[in-house]
Amino acid sequence: MGEAAHPTPTALGFRMPAEWEPQEAVWLSWPHRRATWPGKFRPIPPVFAELVARISRFEKVRINIARELQPHALALIKRAKTDPANVELFSHATNDCWCRDHGPIFVKDRRTGELAITDWSFNAWGGKYRPWNLDNGIPAKIGRALGLKRFSIDRVLEGGSIDVNGAGLLLTTESCLLNPNRNPRLSRGQIEETLRENLGIDSVLWLGSGLAGDDTDGHVDDLSRFFKADGIVTAVERNRSDVNYGPLNQNLERLRELRTPGGRRFTIAELPMPKAHSYRGRRLPASYANFLVINGAVLMPAFRQPMRDAEAAVVLAGCFPGREIIPIDCFDLVLGCGTLHCVSQQQPAAGKIPL
Repeated sequence: MGEAAHPTPTALGFRMPAEWEPQEAVWLSWPHRRATWPGKFRPIPPVFAELVARISRFEKVRINIARELQPHALALIKRAKTDPANVELFSHATNDCWCRDHGPIFVKDRRTGELAITDWSFNAWGGKYRPWNLDNGIPAKIGRALGLKRFSIDRVLEGGSIDVNGAGLLLTTESCLLNPNRNPRLSRGQIEETLRENLGIDSVLWLGSGLAGDDTDGHVDDLSRFFKADGIVTAVERNRSDVNYGPLNQNLERLRELRTPGGRRFTIAELPMPKAHSYRGRRLPASYANFLVINGAVLMPAFRQPMRDAEAAVVLAGCFPGREIIPIDCFDLVLGCGTLHCVSQQQPAAGKIPL
């Protein structure tokens, strides 16, 4: 007889909390790979320093960073007027900075509030950027550093490819999770079952494809995000001649057809897209949907488009009443094909905290 299977996180009572639930910290991985921003790396570490400073006003910032990079990073962080009491460096070397995708996905026990991590396989978005061995080892290192239970899952999954409402629903895209460069031997049904078994969700809601220029094959955190249990904010393109108009309109139509477990329509907030942003002839996946929710605030990517940036901020303020909306200039950061949500991973607060 074969060995009995280990209990899954869901079977043990764990679930993935929604991003707006109380957080202990936000994890980042310090940027150092110059090829990610060819010819434009110099402004990137200061952007990260600003991000650290902004988050540190509200909660802890924990940074994966090789030891040799720490002195320069600390100088930038200090210059950005960060709260030093809320910054912790961990000598965890990485290949790149996309902590949303190579970091752990935290889960929390429904009954006790115990925190644990799910450690999925990371293959650099279908083997696009070598090497990725250091990135793939980050969840285990964080688990050891925090002394948390770790569930090792032999399936490829990136944090930016999913979004949850904390109440049983998960939003994702077919273009990413069904792409054969991730889990080619798994059917849609098997992928859904894997998500149910490990993230404490009941149902998977599928959108179609992602933005032009998105090298992740269509991560949902550039498209559509839950802002409450029955509310979804989604990127829309008004320019019919834009390459993103068709895919985003199709996703919007899918969202309108979806129903909550109680059979009601979702509240849908439409988030404008920034005007087309390109670099060296390549369209970049600039999107206001790549915001980061933290305790008391929402950090929103801005793209030096005053009217569009302001309009997006108004929409997000309506979605997250009581939270400060803080724009952060991501004009250069998006050259790496991601912004604020892509570079971060929230660590939920442990314990039994009322929602």
